[in-house]
Amino acid sequence: MNSSSTSDFILLGLSSDPWMQKPLFVIFIVMYLVTVVGNVLIILVIRSDTKLHTPMYFFLSNLSFMDICFTTVIVPKMLVNVLSKTKTISYVGCLVQMYFFIALANTDSYLLASMAIDRLVAICNPLHYDVVMRPQHCLLMLLGSCTISHLHALFRVLLMSRLSFCASHVIKHFFCDTQPVLKLSCSDTSSNQIVVMTETLAVIVTPFLCILFSYLRIIVTVLRIPSAAGKWKAFSTCGSHLTVVSLFYGSVIYVYFRPLSMYSVVKDRVATIMYTVVTPMMNPFIYSLRNKDMKRGLRKLRDRFHS
Repeated sequence: MNSSSTSDFILLGLSSDPWMQKPLFVIFIVMYLVTVVGNVLIILVIRSDTKLHTPMYFFLSNLSFMDICFTTVIVPKMLVNVLSKTKTISYVGCLVQMYFFIALANTDSYLLASMAIDRLVAICNPLHYDVVMRPQHCLLMLLGSCTISHLHALFRVLLMSRLSFCASHVIKHFFCDTQPVLKLSCSDTSSNQIVVMTETLAVIVTPFLCILFSYLRIIVTVLRIPSAAGKWKAFSTCGSHLTVVSLFYGSVIYVYFRPLSMYSVVKDRVATIMYTVVTPMMNPFIYSLRNKDMKRGLRKLRDRFHS
């Protein structure tokens, strides 16, 4: 019998220092509330302003929704454990958290790729923009992103469920991430790791390469624009998206694209906080502060509430 099915896991969290628990709780509950409120505002602004009913903002509102779900999968349980003495999570609860974490993180990356394609068509092929980025195509891109991401998550969790955990059940992390859970297994995880790395490369690298290809094409097109003002106007529409992509993929690549033997608890926890908590919190600020359309939409929403 698989011993993991009868035992709980213990999530060590960010720090074992008892003096750090309350400050950590305050910091992360504030960050979580800012994330939820900020992303809800983005969704409300886009839904209420007809001028923002475009493909780019369709993907942005869905990205905001995914970010709310993504942080909700991790942060509330982490906050409960910060104040709890037991810090446990059930075996099934751990796999469920892992499933939704993987599915939502991957959906985020595919939505970022969809937004890159939108910018590519808008800048490099503007005359065909309305045909290529019609609402039906955008909806298909969204459904495709969700389907691929959930199938990938299901595959990963099914592989994980076949492992045995017969020694330590202490996860040196603040949620059930694949690397620290794999570290605990007393099964032979070498084949698991090879399959996971190969399949992960295919699923995660595809949207990343799509973003890379889109921006290479955009850069080539922008460089051909004769005036400096024209170049700046074309490229300024990509600034917010590029910032979010850099934050998200920088930390993801650092954590996941290394062998299990190079896994470092402290360094990886810090990098993981970047894309699980900090990036979803920063997205609304990045898109609203650097975007005239969003600023206008926020003002209109504020005026509507005040009137």
